[in-house]
Amino acid sequence: MKQHKHAACTSIMGGKKAAMDGSNFIARNEDNFVANWPKKFFVQAAIKNRQETYVSPYNKFSLQLPESGYRYTTSPDADQTEGWYEEDGINEKNVGMSATESVFANEKVLAYDPLVMQGLAEDSMTTVILPYVDSARAGVKRLGELVAKYGSAEGNGVQFFDQDEIWYVELATGHHWVAIRIPDDSYAVAANQIGIEDIDFDDPDNYMWSDGIQEFVTEHSLNPDFDRWDFRHIFGTNTKQDHHYNTPRVWYGQKLLNPSVEQNPESSELPFLRRPDQKISVEDIQTVLASHFNETPFDPIGSGNEADKKRYRAISLSRTANSHILQLRNDSKKTLAIEWKALGIPSFSPYVPFFTNANDIDKSYSYVPEKLDLNSAYWMYETLAMIVESHYQEFSEPNLAYQKELSE
Repeated sequence: MKQHKHAACTSIMGGKKAAMDGSNFIARNEDNFVANWPKKFFVQAAIKNRQETYVSPYNKFSLQLPESGYRYTTSPDADQTEGWYEEDGINEKNVGMSATESVFANEKVLAYDPLVMQGLAEDSMTTVILPYVDSARAGVKRLGELVAKYGSAEGNGVQFFDQDEIWYVELATGHHWVAIRIPDDSYAVAANQIGIEDIDFDDPDNYMWSDGIQEFVTEHSLNPDFDRWDFRHIFGTNTKQDHHYNTPRVWYGQKLLNPSVEQNPESSELPFLRRPDQKISVEDIQTVLASHFNETPFDPIGSGNEADKKRYRAISLSRTANSHILQLRNDSKKTLAIEWKALGIPSFSPYVPFFTNANDIDKSYSYVPEKLDLNSAYWMYETLAMIVESHYQEFSEPNLAYQKELSE
């Protein structure tokens, strides 16, 4: 199978009672392994009376699509020869999805339930789920049904939300997964590592899981704990790479939203769920997604020593292609769902709000030629980032002022 080029993201999600304006939100930076990975953004039209078999260009996963599908916003790759990678969107039923946060299971659990080469992967996930679900819970169920039938090709974390609920799913092995409903008063940060902790199998209102997962763990003696069923401990990893690449991003996201809490950036026990010190605004989410260990010795474009500047992988970096915040507002504004979109590097690009109950988006967001063209939103923001980052001392403050002016 080809190398998965989208396996480097950071996600954040939070409930309406944790948010300043009472909105549920899900958000993510889509990162890649190359600096330029052009993305489009547009509205997919609703479908009726269609007979179509979907086949993934990435791994040949295939299935018969439903005859009808809802309208939804989408952010696919401009070059789809290796897959569509629609990544995120909100459909006309005000159900949102962000897929995926790449995660990795440990070798022991994978030995008993390997990944399925032609199973469901990130490139297909939004395409075969978002147009066909009318609630967040239905999104989790459809994902689980597809994995049960076809298997999973990768470890992935997937966010779903609607006006009432937020769900986060972690697909760990070929057929086993869990999902947790994010409490209304809490938030979570995920960074390429299995993060969900204890599962209450007596509480299906707030947890979901794959058929047979308890029996699978018991049969193969996989639980290292005496008196708990911790998904992270059973299925997750705890490596030197995690402490360089993954846990520091969770640490910094929680540091921004819970500055009163002292934690170790290399801790393997950072909590998955937290209640914020103060209510979270859209600007706070933007700050997290645009961050690079600002005002710490670990900022790669800061004033620390070279060892510290290279110690940890930042949330925002030159390989970020698409940063999005999906926001479902309170009942009085429920038809005015918003997708905040920052193409390119969110440290330098502005977040532009789009109403998702629309039939079209400005053509500059879907026009993405192979070579640089400033009539393309993607290439315009990539050019802005290149100029600011390469002349950081001269342009960082004017760029921050520009971003602030646009957000007011």
